[in-house]
Amino acid sequence: MKYEVQTRMYSDQWANVWVDSLDDTPVIFDTHAAALNELADFLAELAYAVKAGHLDDYNPDDYRIVEVAI
Repeated sequence: MKYEVQTRMYSDQWANVWVDSLDDTPVIFDTHAAALNELADFLAELAYAVKAGHLDDYNPDDYRIVEVAI
């Protein structure tokens, strides 16, 4: 099984907007744990940005991990 992190878009639609910086392909994780670790790191960065005054706010509920068929 493979997993991706999805972001809630407008109109409550979900999309995988995470791309590999080297080749602009969607990021797919081999395990749920790997996706969870990456998402946790990302949310920690957002929390720091809020604390530092670089970001007004964020909502962790705007992100989810889903299984994908590859």
